[in-house]
Amino acid sequence: MAHLILKNLPRYECLHEAAQQFPDLDPSAMVAYLHLLRAGNDCMEFSHEYLSSYGVSSGRFTVLMLLLKRQACGEKSDAITPAELAEMAGCTRATMTGLVDTLERDSLVKRIPDAKDRRMMTVSLTAKGTALLNKLLPGHFKRQAQVMACLSEAERKTLIRLLGKISEQLASINGSDPAPSLGCVKHG
Repeated sequence: MAHLILKNLPRYECLHEAAQQFPDLDPSAMVAYLHLLRAGNDCMEFSHEYLSSYGVSSGRFTVLMLLLKRQACGEKSDAITPAELAEMAGCTRATMTGLVDTLERDSLVKRIPDAKDRRMMTVSLTAKGTALLNKLLPGHFKRQAQVMACLSEAERKTLIRLLGKISEQLASINGSDPAPSLGCVKHG
């Protein structure tokens, strides 16, 4: 889904004037929020550009990475149900079914019938899916490092902490649980 983001963010002075008409408008909060949206959108576009050069959408990449994470973290089985994948990706089961369908069509994942209950299926990476990730990930990680190179290690830790606070606040407002951590990935 494409998101429309203002090309030119409003100046603080304009927001300050608008706050006269809309008392709930906090100009500094709005500027920070708009910059957060802009940076997130720019990062998503930057990633999308690279992934699409490999014929992979962001959604398909997410599924492949969830399956790879399962392998890398030493789970008892690298296969997982589509319903579990949907829960982990934060999407509907129907959306996940469509993603798995296209990944299976391209031989990047395979569906495996459950030996005890033939109505149940699990999904796992194929050798072709693993090979694609092994080819794609070095450049993906390099590009992410290039984006974050403008921040010192201390600034990155501060950014992570601040973004965590925003996620916790959103969860509090929505009455939901905060987003889970990245799992077995270690960060300082």
